[in-house]
Amino acid sequence: MTASQRTGQLFMGSVTPSAPDSRRIQIMRQYHVGSVFLAGRSKAGTKATKTLVSGLQAKADSAAGHRVGLLVSTDQEGGQVQVLSGPGFSTIPSALKQGSWTTSKLTGEAAVWAKELKAAGVNLNLAPVADVVPASLGRDNAPIGRYDREFGHTAGVVAPHSDAFLTGSARSGVLATLKHFPGLGYVRGNTDTTANVVDNVTTSKSASVTAFQSGIKAGAPFVMISSATYNKIDPKNRAAFSSKVIQDLLRKTSGFKGVVISDDLGNAVAVKSVSPGDRAVKFLSAGGDMVLTVEPNLIPAMTKAVEGRVRQSPTFSKQVDASVHRVLNAKQKAGLLTCG
Repeated sequence: MTASQRTGQLFMGSVTPSAPDSRRIQIMRQYHVGSVFLAGRSKAGTKATKTLVSGLQAKADSAAGHRVGLLVSTDQEGGQVQVLSGPGFSTIPSALKQGSWTTSKLTGEAAVWAKELKAAGVNLNLAPVADVVPASLGRDNAPIGRYDREFGHTAGVVAPHSDAFLTGSARSGVLATLKHFPGLGYVRGNTDTTANVVDNVTTSKSASVTAFQSGIKAGAPFVMISSATYNKIDPKNRAAFSSKVIQDLLRKTSGFKGVVISDDLGNAVAVKSVSPGDRAVKFLSAGGDMVLTVEPNLIPAMTKAVEGRVRQSPTFSKQVDASVHRVLNAKQKAGLLTCG
């Protein structure tokens, strides 16, 4: 791969399935962006979504005569967070409802939902939510509780159900993503719409973190990092920019070896005070692998900053190489890459 192709593997940009923007898609092609996020509600169904995705895949990069397919993701959690619907897609109940089921039922249902995603060309789901929202906070928790996105109010309920969702997804050949590490259950503000969201409760040994550790043991291929600040883990940095969160707690303590993806670093208010280039560099420097931006127009500035830092820092360059390998390994597992 060329240097710019390698850099492109570290990015995921969004496409709106109901109204694809050809200019944004062209930017992603120009910068060799290796992953796509289907964002914004679509009721078009599996066949129409598959047609859109097939068009995107047809233009994916090749290297050394091998096609390097796109990871195509969406938010298919259920309840109020289900991006894709229409013919061929189930109406998925909220995670809070799913958490009342037996784990064997949830595994079976998650396998069905993943099979529907697969039929639509989607190979990566940005779910399940492993955040534990305490009952005392409930709907006052803006990012998760307000929308019933949690499986339950204790790690004892959340862990087996998020594990079951992971198992069902894997059964149908769709990569799944535990989110939002180390947990958004104890905050009030939503990082998408609010600056300076702080968690004053979670420590590296909190029970809520064990829900993620259970999912990692269950084989989660992706983990998404929150953009909140965790005062009892690293008060100086948002989690997405914290090596204490990513390298120490997630990689070393929790043993995660898969792909670390950011929450949105494009439009999220939580990161607005940081320049786009610095957002990408800080996330990758902290140990992240894939930068998610729902605003593809930021990709030129982000890739330029990353390539500049690669030239300046041998340490950063090594990290980037390791991240590219993790992404390509995930693609190989998803059948998007043939190594011969």
